[in-house]
Amino acid sequence: METLTKKNVKVLKHPVISHNLSIIRDKNSSCEIFKNALRRITYPLIFEATSALPLKTVEVETPLEKTETEVFDNSCQLIVAPILRAGMIFCEVVQDILPFANIHHIGMYRDETTLEPVWYYNKRKEIKQDKNKVFVIILDPMLATGNSAIDAIKNFIDKGIKEENMVFMSLISSPEGIEKVTGMFPEVKIVTASLDRQLNSKGYIMPGLGDAGDRIYNTVE
Repeated sequence: METLTKKNVKVLKHPVISHNLSIIRDKNSSCEIFKNALRRITYPLIFEATSALPLKTVEVETPLEKTETEVFDNSCQLIVAPILRAGMIFCEVVQDILPFANIHHIGMYRDETTLEPVWYYNKRKEIKQDKNKVFVIILDPMLATGNSAIDAIKNFIDKGIKEENMVFMSLISSPEGIEKVTGMFPEVKIVTASLDRQLNSKGYIMPGLGDAGDRIYNTVE
């Protein structure tokens, strides 16, 4: 299902993903069509992003007999952190699959002159568990320059979260963004549905899909 491009980077390959990426890239796709196609891609991305979550063995009783099975280890804390505003598009699927996750909203926007992230919001639940048992998935449809991703990752590392317990999940990524994030945080796993060609002079992914937030929330000029 995936192609390993380098350590800790997974680019998912599947006919359903390819088909829906084509819909998303099409500038003529309406907001409704865009969001529905993106939602379909979100499921396999989340499955890959959570593939290393710890499990524990429990006993359950089927209609026929008792048996041992595995469930998520509830001694661990899972934090899912969408970068506002575009990252919120993933949350409906995330909360459906992972209802026990804590949603941590990260608000930042890109300064179009410097291409650096500007923070405006950071809402989180207090981390009470052993930091070694805290797992974080950061959500953003676009991994472009990598600046927002790096700031978001630093936000959790500064709180004592282990780098190897973190995943950055995106819809599409640029080679420049991948190199920047992996160069600074080689143990953070990156999961994406597409590795596009390059960034343009304005820091947009090419061929890309335009501004993800504008297309999700129907604010395209």
